[in-house]
Amino acid sequence: MLSRVADALYWMARNGERTENNAHILQVQLVKMLEESGRESVNYQDWQTVIDICGSKSAYEEDYGELRVHKAVDYIAFSNGNSNALTNTLSYVRENARMTRDVIPNELWEVWNDLYLHSQSKGPHTEFSFQDIHSFLQHIKTTSMTSTGIIDSMMSRDLPYHFMKIGQWLERAEKTALIMKVMLQKAKLSDCHSFSEYDGQFALRLVNGYQDYSKKFRLKDPALILQFLISDRTFPRSIYYCIEHVKEVIWKIESEKVAHYSWRMYAALDELIASVEDVCVQQLSFEELEMFIADILNQCIEFGKIFSTTYYLIEADASR
Repeated sequence: MLSRVADALYWMARNGERTENNAHILQVQLVKMLEESGRESVNYQDWQTVIDICGSKSAYEEDYGELRVHKAVDYIAFSNGNSNALTNTLSYVRENARMTRDVIPNELWEVWNDLYLHSQSKGPHTEFSFQDIHSFLQHIKTTSMTSTGIIDSMMSRDLPYHFMKIGQWLERAEKTALIMKVMLQKAKLSDCHSFSEYDGQFALRLVNGYQDYSKKFRLKDPALILQFLISDRTFPRSIYYCIEHVKEVIWKIESEKVAHYSWRMYAALDELIASVEDVCVQQLSFEELEMFIADILNQCIEFGKIFSTTYYLIEADASR
């Protein structure tokens, strides 16, 4: 398989996952805002958190000024100045799907192209209603679930499939680490200077893990929640689960061998897995935990670069 094809498949999967994740995060925050109407100060802090997870607070302030709900939604969903805005990541998915139409199922191209055309047909996005944005987010959710079904049911387990799965798992691991990093930074700036039960439950909802966690644990202990998000063996959005699956797929690509060109990639993976596998959150101070999560996120990003170098992918710009 040509490296440009592998690169397009990898980034199509990453941006598809990023589109789904950011749409889910925005949907969670909109629902939460309605449920907690009357608690404006809490909502204000949560919107700042969501903006930092789906973009950059400084970039938002530069383009929009003061924080307002309508502006925050516009920034996360439609802004040309935010490379992670839903319409932008959707555009990257569609472009990479177009480039690889001869190796992916036709149905996969059609569902993403349909969503892209739908997103471009609504005119000036500053005129959207909350009903419009709700419909848009639901369309993204449906398309993402359909896409996953098409990939898993119609694609052979060969190189195109493997590169797409690595992109998906790595993007998911980075997002979970990013959510924890941003929320710990927010907690550090708060008066209580700790990760609260409220923060823990919000983090669970942002990674779509509230129900899964609640089935396994009765306590909403913040340290237990963080441990769950970092190293749970069965939750498909924990960092350990995602990275372990990346290694399984690479092991298949490499026919269960370590070659001279791949040892560095394996070493980075093993170090990352060991870090999240052995950590005990309860033994870390708040400052140590903050540094640990930041380091894990950096390790994920560094592994992505090593992976691209190993397989001669074109990647250099993480916003693709």
